[in-house]
Amino acid sequence: MTESTEWTLLEEVTEYETGWYDGGYDLLEQPDGTEKRYYWASLPPAVVVVARVDGDLVPSVDGAVKDSGDPVDGDRLLFVEQYRPPIRETHLELPAGIVEDGESYTTAAARELEEETGFRPSSTALLQEYAVATGVLRHDRGVVYAEDLGPGQRQLDSNEFLDVTTVPVAEALERARALPANDSTLSALLLAKEDGLLDV
Repeated sequence: MTESTEWTLLEEVTEYETGWYDGGYDLLEQPDGTEKRYYWASLPPAVVVVARVDGDLVPSVDGAVKDSGDPVDGDRLLFVEQYRPPIRETHLELPAGIVEDGESYTTAAARELEEETGFRPSSTALLQEYAVATGVLRHDRGVVYAEDLGPGQRQLDSNEFLDVTTVPVAEALERARALPANDSTLSALLLAKEDGLLDV
């Protein structure tokens, strides 16, 4: 007799709700007939922005960009440095944020980039959409490439305390791999490199 390969959802339980995510579990009948709870956290989709800026434009955005110590020569990528309370570390990251209801990934990317860095893109392209940490999260992420940047209006949220910096395109992946490293920045840069967008 062939064993069933079907999974049957018996119950879905939301145990708590926060302003940021919901948490709970699904009670499933597994293919062997046994039952097990699978716990999850559900978050809204997010976007990560690989934003290429002309080095000549960087000094023109008053006070928004911290001096990285590197000479501004050629195209650079925008990064933000921010403290992450859940892991108690400061990370160098690409700009990112939540996709609001009704927004596409590219629309959210343009909004988040301007709010966090003060740069507004004229061109955006979705490189990839994918599910994150599928063993525990219900959470999708989009990676967007942005270019043709111009000055915009920076507007940080009440919980955003971050510094904007730039990194030469050729050094971006190496800098992102330096510890402490994070998944969203690394995966976004690897996708951009694979698509030939980090060529100098």
